[in-house]
Amino acid sequence: MSSDGRNLVALVASPNDPSATALATWDLENLDAGPKSVTPSGDRMKFIAASALKGEHILVIGRQEWTGQLGGCGEGSVSGATKTFVTKAYLTDTTHAKFGEAFASNTRRVGVSEQMQRCLEIAGSASLVHLLPLDPERVIVVQVNELSLASNYYLYNLKTGQTELLDKAGSRTSPGLFHPRTGEILTRTMLESSGADEYEQRILIKDPGTGAFDVHAPLTTRLSERYTMEVVGIDDTSGKLYVLTDRFSPHVQARMYDPKQRAFDSEALVAHPEYDIARLVFGAQPSNFNQVLGFVVNGAGPETVYVDPTMKSIVDGLSQAFSGQTVEITSYTDDMSKVLFTASSARHSPSHHVLVDRERVVSLGAEQPWIDSADIGEQRWVSYNARDGRRIPALLDLPAGWSREDGPLPAVIHPHGGPWARDYGGWDASGWVPFLTSRGYAVLRPQYRGSAGLGRDLWIAGDAQWGLAMQDDKDDGAAWLVAEGIADRNQLAIFGYSYGGFAAAAAVVRDAPPYRCAISGAPVTDLARVGTSWSQNRLQRILQGRTVRGMDPMRNTGKASIPVLLFVGDRDVRTPAFHAEGFFNAVRSQVDARFELIPDMPHSMPWYPRHQQLALNAMDAFLKDECGFGKSRSRSQQTSVATE
Repeated sequence: MSSDGRNLVALVASPNDPSATALATWDLENLDAGPKSVTPSGDRMKFIAASALKGEHILVIGRQEWTGQLGGCGEGSVSGATKTFVTKAYLTDTTHAKFGEAFASNTRRVGVSEQMQRCLEIAGSASLVHLLPLDPERVIVVQVNELSLASNYYLYNLKTGQTELLDKAGSRTSPGLFHPRTGEILTRTMLESSGADEYEQRILIKDPGTGAFDVHAPLTTRLSERYTMEVVGIDDTSGKLYVLTDRFSPHVQARMYDPKQRAFDSEALVAHPEYDIARLVFGAQPSNFNQVLGFVVNGAGPETVYVDPTMKSIVDGLSQAFSGQTVEITSYTDDMSKVLFTASSARHSPSHHVLVDRERVVSLGAEQPWIDSADIGEQRWVSYNARDGRRIPALLDLPAGWSREDGPLPAVIHPHGGPWARDYGGWDASGWVPFLTSRGYAVLRPQYRGSAGLGRDLWIAGDAQWGLAMQDDKDDGAAWLVAEGIADRNQLAIFGYSYGGFAAAAAVVRDAPPYRCAISGAPVTDLARVGTSWSQNRLQRILQGRTVRGMDPMRNTGKASIPVLLFVGDRDVRTPAFHAEGFFNAVRSQVDARFELIPDMPHSMPWYPRHQQLALNAMDAFLKDECGFGKSRSRSQQTSVATE
């Protein structure tokens, strides 16, 4: 929703092809009339995201398949052709009459190779950084200089296309906090060597008197220690900074930092005894601008807690109307006459609505409206002991209507990707969990050691434990399911994607796996070919690259003992197909193995419906046939959930 409350933008199903997307625009003064403009995706370029900016301006992201030589640029192959996507940002208005490339420099520099130009086109040479909500025309954007590859930050006028340089970032320094009113750069982040294979992240704060950026020791952290230190805002009255950090607690807290005294306040502004504080919610309209309205707790699912009485009242009222669902406000007008919000739960796909005049709700639509919530079972946040005594949190999803009196279920251990990530309760956007539970499987998602966002100790405990203690946590989760009477010990499987795909491949070659079979989606299987070059981001290579160690599945394929399905998209440049295909070829003579190369599928969402249909059908058939779970499903559990 635009900040002035005049327009609303969304991606909807194309009227020409319900499996494709279209850009839709509503006039918020006439919501009941439906979208006033609907533009389907083109034959090649498909819309994958859209956002209302300010005034009549709309930002749209599109992508199309592309195959060609990249010479190692980004995540492309060093030699030969890379199958990937060109992703572009466009600006248009509410009529969709014209689409122009967003924020990109109009200057083509002499001496830039065609290959480099193509690389920048694919990687993206310009993007939106900050909306500056109170500025009627300008936003902050970043453009990549085609000669130096440095990032230049500009104030960009949406009406005129004119730019004003704010900052030039280098390979080791970048702007941090922009003043939300003016766009002035208040902090900078610098990466500096501090010894052999060690770096410091230094946060520099602008001195309002001299204009110089000074290093502040209390904000400096060593990368190897992996403390969170993020400046997220400034208090207009005191000039103190809002900082998210876990320097004072096992979990991230929100604290106030005084640049004049160069010291944190003695007490946390916001803290939780068990979970991280994910972010602060700042006001974005003139009447509440830059005020802290609430905070988000990273619990079983992200929980927004409002301290602003108006916001709290609205959410409390909507939560009663949408009983059993989580209500999230995504935008609102200054007078609160229009509030855009989302409602969702583990059983309800996200639906989008507008609260009008604090009295009437206008429903815009749901993301997967064909799914009946009655087909989705119960979700629980649980924990269990690993073999070394570490407590492992997990999400447990059960089939609809199941009770212990029905007896143990076939079960799937489903580790998340990353591994520096975590699962959240609520609706599973991938569709995998409701797909599996609708077919009668219990699904356990362990937040194994190495998971981020659940405390620094659990996160660091996964270093160099790929396929070792990290893998034990998954197997111990399977044992817990059996001990609890939830799972049948003879009907256990493991399925994961990305790092989770590695975990599934590792299960195939581990001694005495507890699983009947494994499904490995878009895996890394050859750690020796990953090393420290696995990420485009230099900071991430330094941080995470050296932790990618442990048991290498490709060096242990002779121990393969259970059937495995491997699948990957042929446009996946994050975990290229050679990982899955190489592992398949190495184990196929020892165990039942399938390999599915899915046409035009990238590594990350959004996926097209045909990608999901091919992957889910392959998984369903494999679990039924090679794993032998087909007879365990009741007739009522064979209804289609995610293949519409």
